[in-house]
Amino acid sequence: MTDTVSERIARVAFNADGLVAAIIQQWDSQEVLMLGWMDAEALRRTLTEGRVTFWSRSRQEYWRKGDTSGNIQLVRGARLDCDGDAVLITVDQVGPACHTGTRTCFDADDLAPAVGS
Repeated sequence: MTDTVSERIARVAFNADGLVAAIIQQWDSQEVLMLGWMDAEALRRTLTEGRVTFWSRSRQEYWRKGDTSGNIQLVRGARLDCDGDAVLITVDQVGPACHTGTRTCFDADDLAPAVGS
């Protein structure tokens, strides 16, 4: 028997603000593209509409990735971590993922040297 979307969302351990961290990863290369925040409704939209939707903490509104930029994220899969307090959304990224225009939001300077150096 397959869980309904509501049953899957009920397993998520949202924080005190009603949000969960959503790690966005390119489905085929496994490149980590960005991190965003979702509430239950944003996660429901993401799982049912096939496009990633976030909750903007600064604007206090929903935003579907790519609606203004054209750099959409097409959902390929979604997984919950072992504690239930983070979701991994695999996507087919169209265009850059970062608002700076780069492919990934994780292309800034390294915080630590490579292991063994």
